Amino acid sequence: MDPVTRIVAFLVVLGILVVFHELGHFVVARWCGVKVLRFSVGFGRVVWSRRWGADAIEWAVSAIPLGGYVKMLDEREGPVESDNLPRAFNRQSVYKRIAIVAAGPIANLLLAVLLFTGTFLFGIPGQRALLSDPSPETPAAAAGIRDGDLVLAVDGTPVGSWQDLRWRLLRASGDDAATIEVERPDGAHISRTLSLANVSGSDWEGNFMSTLGLRADLGPPLIDDVVADKPAARAGLMKGDRIVAIDGVSVRSPAEVAAKTNAKPGEDVTFRIVRDGVERDATLKTEVAEQNGRKIGIAGVRLKVDPAVAERLAVTVRYGPFDALAQGARKTAELTVFTVKMLGRIVIGEASIRNISGPITMAEFAGQSAQAGVLVFVGYLALISISLGVLNLMPVPLLDGGHLLYYFAEIVKGSPVSDRAFEVGQRIGMAMLAVLMALALFNDLSRLF
Repeated sequence: MDPVTRIVAFLVVLGILVVFHELGHFVVARWCGVKVLRFSVGFGRVVWSRRWGADAIEWAVSAIPLGGYVKMLDEREGPVESDNLPRAFNRQSVYKRIAIVAAGPIANLLLAVLLFTGTFLFGIPGQRALLSDPSPETPAAAAGIRDGDLVLAVDGTPVGSWQDLRWRLLRASGDDAATIEVERPDGAHISRTLSLANVSGSDWEGNFMSTLGLRADLGPPLIDDVVADKPAARAGLMKGDRIVAIDGVSVRSPAEVAAKTNAKPGEDVTFRIVRDGVERDATLKTEVAEQNGRKIGIAGVRLKVDPAVAERLAVTVRYGPFDALAQGARKTAELTVFTVKMLGRIVIGEASIRNISGPITMAEFAGQSAQAGVLVFVGYLALISISLGVLNLMPVPLLDGGHLLYYFAEIVKGSPVSDRAFEVGQRIGMAMLAVLMALALFNDLSRLF
């Protein structure tokens, strides 16, 4: 991918998120009568600034583009003229201070609602949740899922596409089971109980649909490209070959081919292909690679769904204005809860710390989503906005959540926390954030190299 695309997409994502976050603080501070001195996008040395308005607020761009801040009049940061004392942040009631600080993360969550609403209004392309026969000895096989079943709902929530099905099941991670309603080819509607009890944390972080035995019926995939000097190229596979089976087991989607190949790092894998109407076998030894801390097998092919099948299964999920807003709010709420849940799982060791990503990975995904189209980019922006909102609400000093913790303590004890407690908390928070940033950067570099 073009490095310029990554950088530009990353800066656009970061700029939008930071501006909305700081606007939340700014707008509520003004509503509460607090005097704002500076609104900065970025940290460190100011590289550009202009003053506007009756209060001559300084609007600035600073050198380090990894955040921003709103500087308010505050006696703790310098002398304040007597006539301006009522407008100092520290002179506001604790409830006003809570509102000002909480407004930043809340603005990020509201931005996500608006972005998702826009995608639901425009229409989200996807594929019907049509299933093929499940792999034997999987939860789907035990539940009685059959070829041709169309998933209508999970735990009573309607499913409009394969992507919806995947998300609904991911939300159910940690539960013992999920109830799936399907429509059989004969039109009959039945419910099936899908066991989730034996799906491990690492499975949920990987291809959990394959672990559950849920296979999308997309037909045998086509090879769209063969990477030079990789196992598939050396085995004679060619663009246009149709993969019908791997190691004697039929495959019905690109994801199945990837799952079966990834499961055999450094091992022989036999591809049964159809070329010019003739079936033939090609055996290759997969290349070993590392992904999220585990070894996987790589064949070196890029796959696609048969265009005729893709057209037959295509579906667009679209809503009217009010329903789109409701769906946007619901999706934001669900993703917020899921993000908190994942953070909790990381803290207690149920999920890998390799899930923590930094700016390099963020830039990579920003670039990929920008190349994939406007809808994908907007969805990615909403996702990161939720992550930023949740992260800032964590009760860690230096973050908005840490300040909220001080204010709630003030409500309980009836007076502000001492300067000493504030200073110690800031040092602890700085150390925690330094460790978190170092871990995120380490994970980024590990993925990169």
